[in-house]
Amino acid sequence: MELKSNHRTLFCVVITFVFVCFSYSQNASVTINANEKIPEILTLKKKLETENKLSDGYTIQLYYGELKEATKVMKEYQKFFDSWPASIKYETPNYKVWVGNFNSRLEADRARIEIKNKFPSVFILKPDRT
Repeated sequence: MELKSNHRTLFCVVITFVFVCFSYSQNASVTINANEKIPEILTLKKKLETENKLSDGYTIQLYYGELKEATKVMKEYQKFFDSWPASIKYETPNYKVWVGNFNSRLEADRARIEIKNKFPSVFILKPDRT
């Protein structure tokens, strides 16, 4: 009996020692060396996205024709809507008023339905962003 008790005690001591050895924690620190231009690049990316220059998405065209009328249409649009940015694009020989930068056709369609109440001739297009 005494031999079994000694083996049991020895076994418990060994197991405890093993757990203590493996549970020893280590301290570590992480140093991140980031390029200082990252915030500048992110700002530029946001700017390009708002100007519709990075997206492969859809846009809504309100008008095409002369600059004077395009400016008038854009101002009229901005009176009623501020959800989507509007811009005037020039493509020889016409100026175009484009609205929004939509990731999907569904998003563009929802906006078109809303805008169509004030501008009945609007349509969705997928511009070539070159």
